[in-house]
Amino acid sequence: MAGSDVATTAWNTLLSADDPRPVIVHNPSGGAPFLLIGDHAGNAIPQSLGDLGVSAAERARHIGWDIGIGVLGAQMSRHLDAVWIEQAYSRLVIDCNRAPDPCATPNAVVPVSDGTPVPANHGLDDAARAARVAEIHAPYQDAIAAEIVRRTAAGQPTILVALHSFTPVMGGVPRPWHVGILHDGANDRFARRVLALLKSDPLLTVGDNEPYKMDRIDYSVPRHAFAAGLPYVEFEVRQDLLADRPGIDRWCGILSRVLTAAARPDRDVAPVTVRSS
Repeated sequence: MAGSDVATTAWNTLLSADDPRPVIVHNPSGGAPFLLIGDHAGNAIPQSLGDLGVSAAERARHIGWDIGIGVLGAQMSRHLDAVWIEQAYSRLVIDCNRAPDPCATPNAVVPVSDGTPVPANHGLDDAARAARVAEIHAPYQDAIAAEIVRRTAAGQPTILVALHSFTPVMGGVPRPWHVGILHDGANDRFARRVLALLKSDPLLTVGDNEPYKMDRIDYSVPRHAFAAGLPYVEFEVRQDLLADRPGIDRWCGILSRVLTAAARPDRDVAPVTVRSS
């Protein structure tokens, strides 16, 4: 269902009928094998939480969302004819790429993010935390799981593609990579193929598990791809490269081409050249 989500019901304590839907499914009949997901695509705040005690300028930074990914995911969905599932709320409310268990490290609801305090996240009681899980985190993860079940029943293959972006500088240290490929475990053949394709372009600086390494801190890809044995890849695109429409157009083309090439089992990686311009 395009734009679908769990209905707002009487037991909801966090979201109102005037709040954005927690999960939006674009192009639900897309025929491509790629299932695109955006854990941090949105930066909405439930009305009941006000501004979380965080300024608008701070919420617009990378601590609030993955800058550029909402537009990139929608464009790739159209370009590839792929389903795109995006999460609408800021990761300052709850991080949908972290385990919802409050004992998990790092936690899905953080009191401080990259040095910025989040007052509304201090001293949450069990009920307040459970509402964020039930009304935002769970609907998003359930939508991904349901789409995989649907595709399996229909005989449609699934390659899980997680889209993220990262800051050009962290802690005063420049990050040189244009794009990083995150992968882990025995089922990373597709991700490694994508990595090799990107590295075949001399104009790109490509990170292998850089600037982040996929590990058990990540939640969405391990949950949906690892146990099921699904091929997957997680992209991290540097945010300054997604700052305007031409940049997003360019990266839509780059990522779409490497995904399409990597999905062809009859092609060797070496002869494939992916031009960044």
